[in-house]
Amino acid sequence: MRFKNPERNEIDEILKSSTTIAVVGLSDQPHRTSYQVSEAMQQAGYKIIPVNPKIEESLGEKAVPSLGDIKEDVDIINVFRRSQFLPDVAAEAKNKHAKAFWAQQGVIHPDVPEILQNSNQTVIMDMCIKVAHAMMK
Repeated sequence: MRFKNPERNEIDEILKSSTTIAVVGLSDQPHRTSYQVSEAMQQAGYKIIPVNPKIEESLGEKAVPSLGDIKEDVDIINVFRRSQFLPDVAAEAKNKHAKAFWAQQGVIHPDVPEILQNSNQTVIMDMCIKVAHAMMK
């Protein structure tokens, strides 16, 4: 079965009702897409939690090595990792009580919906969160 993202109104509702985004694979390098997209979301009012074991901080926020190290509630888990790593990230995300598991544009894996099926997380893949936010009605 081919994966299909939720309808536009559901995506808009997730973005409108969310305040905190954990960004898996967020870089501390301003020229990287993960940094630029996350910076735009931060400027739009979202709290960003960098999830990357290779950095100390990004966008003025202390980084954590993994999703399991986040002690606060997270609304969206936004993933900037290659598609082959999505199943492992989804397995870790399953233990978080997030509204959405969001894989950036070009990032998709057929096993993710099944991995997250009982987590109550909406799965969004192959879609840029910054673009979706800009298109929000």
